[in-house]
Amino acid sequence: MAETTVAEVMVELAALEDPKIRAVNEKHGDDHGVNLSKLRALAKQLKTQHELARELWQTDDTAARLLATLICRPKAFERDELDVMVRQARTPKVHDWLVNYVVKKNPHSEELRLAWFADPDPVVASAGWALTTERVAKKPDGLDLPGLLDVIEAEMKDAPDRLQWAMNHCLAQIGIEHAEHRARAIDIGERLEVLKNYPTPPNCTSPFAPIWITEMVRRQQAD
Repeated sequence: MAETTVAEVMVELAALEDPKIRAVNEKHGDDHGVNLSKLRALAKQLKTQHELARELWQTDDTAARLLATLICRPKAFERDELDVMVRQARTPKVHDWLVNYVVKKNPHSEELRLAWFADPDPVVASAGWALTTERVAKKPDGLDLPGLLDVIEAEMKDAPDRLQWAMNHCLAQIGIEHAEHRARAIDIGERLEVLKNYPTPPNCTSPFAPIWITEMVRRQQAD
């Protein structure tokens, strides 16, 4: 598919639309009906096409934006461009893929992490927390982990959903990766009870931080 046009891609995406998938996705705030395996297959077919990705993003269509995150060159975006994009990414899946597949691989990710972390928009702030969680796991040097736990302890209970989820993930990651902070992380989780009653399918780990931390540490020790 050399030099594919946006119009051609939109026709392909429309052909993949499934009303049943859309109904399920809409319950989670995602307004698209494309099977994600088929979307990934289309991305594989298109290969990397950065300008096409930019144009697909501008359509404001959720499936097109998801595809854009798969066929772009993450390192080719400017810092300000990604800042605009994260504010445009209002659906959970687009936001998640943009942060994980694009921003994390971009040379400006640390600057953006710091800028977004305290953003007044809770969805943008959740991106800052997601990038912080990545650093907790992979590059913790220079992070103030006790300070992060202070913020989580003070703010997570009343944070809006997406921000709360991101803070909770950071709390769990600190407890999993850093034994010296584990007892405090578990204690914060137990007292705040965030996601304690979250419905968890069989064979999946609960997102309730004390259970999540304990289970992941158990697995690490079993290896």
